Amino acid sequence: MKKFTLCLKISLISAFCMFLCAFSDPASLEQYTSFLQKSLTDHYDTGQESNQVKRYELNVTNNGFCRYKRYFNSGKTEYFAFKLSKFKDMDYYGTTNSGKLYIHTKGDDVIVQTYKDRGGDVDSMATQIIIPLKNMEAEELNLIRDNLDKIVKLPPAETPRVEVKSED
Repeated sequence: MKKFTLCLKISLISAFCMFLCAFSDPASLEQYTSFLQKSLTDHYDTGQESNQVKRYELNVTNNGFCRYKRYFNSGKTEYFAFKLSKFKDMDYYGTTNSGKLYIHTKGDDVIVQTYKDRGGDVDSMATQIIIPLKNMEAEELNLIRDNLDKIVKLPPAETPRVEVKSED
């Protein structure tokens, strides 16, 4: 009888845990990207490039892209973009007051475009993107890394399949 009640308790506890997990709200891509957007824009350091860069745009989109655009005083524009699921690693060089965040991708996954450059417009690919940051503590860098790692581990979005029928 004791064996039966032990098995019954184990099964009820397991069923209860599965019930709770069924109604839990796992974090979504939108939550991760909104955290990254807020962290990167709050800590962006305009002072590192103020003599060269007129303005910048840094966007982490809900569909999983990071876009970084710099407008230089000379009229030149640099544009960088990569899919967050291609994140491989990151490094931070500097102090807590000021530094640069190097985000590395798995391959040549960063789109690099320049416009209105003296050497001509250039389209190329790179393996990293560099973002100047300020007032970054180690804990905040770890949270950024954790969010990027969680995005990489998310299952790919379901895309509807379209059947193409050939007419013979």
